[in-house]
Amino acid sequence: YYLYFRKTVIFRHFGTVRHLTGILKYWLNVTVPERWIGCKGPNDRACYAWPPRSPDLTPCDFYLWGFIKDHVYVTPLPANLPELRNQIEAAVATITEDTLINVWEELGYRLDVCRVTNLSHIEHLLGSW
Repeated sequence: YYLYFRKTVIFRHFGTVRHLTGILKYWLNVTVPERWIGCKGPNDRACYAWPPRSPDLTPCDFYLWGFIKDHVYVTPLPANLPELRNQIEAAVATITEDTLINVWEELGYRLDVCRVTNLSHIEHLLGSW
């Protein structure tokens, strides 16, 4: 399993810089060199630098939150927290496998745009979800 992990998985760390501690970066550099994406320094062995807090590259930001809001904030609005929770759970339950595949493909497209533009601003190049 360990060798399979090292050869097939690309670890993506997209949290804030303070969540990427020296210990974690050391582990990534030793365990999965050239197979992780994140905020990297000059001595790190990441395959790509990941811009911190990039909503264009985070599926929850470019897809999920808008999808949930569109399904939850409809009339009649939830009157209390249990109703809000129920509507959120119902919205999540409507996400299909095909939708997740489309989100994954969109992420690939967005990563390609970042590579082509050398990680510059890409908002104007993206369509709306």
